[in-house]
Amino acid sequence: MRRLLVAVAVSIGMSTAAEAQRPAAQLPEGPEKALTEAVCTTCHTADLITTSSGYTRDEWRIVMRTMVDLPEGPAARISEYLGASFPPNTRRAPTLVPGDEVVAFREWRVPTLGQRSRDPIEAQDGSIWWTGQYGNLVGRIDPRTGAMKEYPLPSGARPHTVVEDRDGFIWYTGNANATIGRLDPKTGEVTVFPMPDPSARDPHSAIFDAKGILWFTLQQSNMAGRLDPASGEIKLFPLPTKGSRPYGIQVDSRGTPWIGFNGANVLATIDPQTLEVRQFTLPNPAARPRRIAVDSRDRIWYADTRGYLARFDPATGEVREWPSPSGPRSSPYAIAIVNDIVWYNESGMRPDVLVRFDPATETFQSWPIPSWGIHAGIIRHMDVTRDGNLVIHQSSTNSISLVEIGRRSRSPSQ
Repeated sequence: MRRLLVAVAVSIGMSTAAEAQRPAAQLPEGPEKALTEAVCTTCHTADLITTSSGYTRDEWRIVMRTMVDLPEGPAARISEYLGASFPPNTRRAPTLVPGDEVVAFREWRVPTLGQRSRDPIEAQDGSIWWTGQYGNLVGRIDPRTGAMKEYPLPSGARPHTVVEDRDGFIWYTGNANATIGRLDPKTGEVTVFPMPDPSARDPHSAIFDAKGILWFTLQQSNMAGRLDPASGEIKLFPLPTKGSRPYGIQVDSRGTPWIGFNGANVLATIDPQTLEVRQFTLPNPAARPRRIAVDSRDRIWYADTRGYLARFDPATGEVREWPSPSGPRSSPYAIAIVNDIVWYNESGMRPDVLVRFDPATETFQSWPIPSWGIHAGIIRHMDVTRDGNLVIHQSSTNSISLVEIGRRSRSPSQ
């Protein structure tokens, strides 16, 4: 506790220097502005506060408690200031669509506060794994007991995505130190595979194909990559469209990797045999297919950040779009397909919204996503379990959730 207070005091002393590096968003004047800036903007920018849906004093205390273990005195002062300055508002309220489907949310708060838990997956043994990007770790949950274990990673990795291979090893993308890592869950030993090119700086999202080859994107480096675990060989693929920011990646039934882009109206494939890169330009120049999913007919569905759910059919070249229920500011993000039903979230809304779309009837249904009784968002990735459920995360509250489709809600796991 004392160490935390010292860190806060040092941060206050450095606030003037740090101020110049922050974006334009500023906290309003008030008796606890300096303390709040020192504590809150150490890990994130002020705009996450100023653009939030707002909370009461007690709700702000809950939000803070999921991030950092503050002494009661500073916590009370900050929550009082935030509650008065940023009370609940409806500026980002979603448009919820009723329907007949039911879901239940089970939540687990991960042990290390402030780690920004994200990108969970279900492993073959039924456990759930996640990355703690700010905590430089990966973690494991046993959903049957709620037991959790965290595994530290080599310094500076800041893992973005976690995936499991067919032998049960856990792989992560070292988003900040240009590596791919393999964790042995039995021993905790990590094997590191550095990028072979210094311009390949930021491994991002990853997936294994049926042959055990790992394919991954590098967003800011504008590349994709291929890693053969048997040899450790890494092959990199610079992508043709400058600034396209390759992001989500999935593999279709033929073993072909598909890539979605966060900076261009483009989808791309890499031929697994010839390694040829092929791009498909989407008709709307503003389209941004950030995350993608593949249905049973190998059609590519994508969450378009401009407020649409969309589908590209490689067989015909046809693109279809459906406006997301909450409109242009909804910012669809994570996406997954369960039995050809499309699930995604509206990340621009507060609360963050889980959306179900039935392509057969072209109908939507949506639910507010709970996060320990508050609405702090946002989901950036989701995975399908063996039982046809979803695993999701709420980075802002350091939580991982299981969405049980067809089951009514129950009390959250503690």
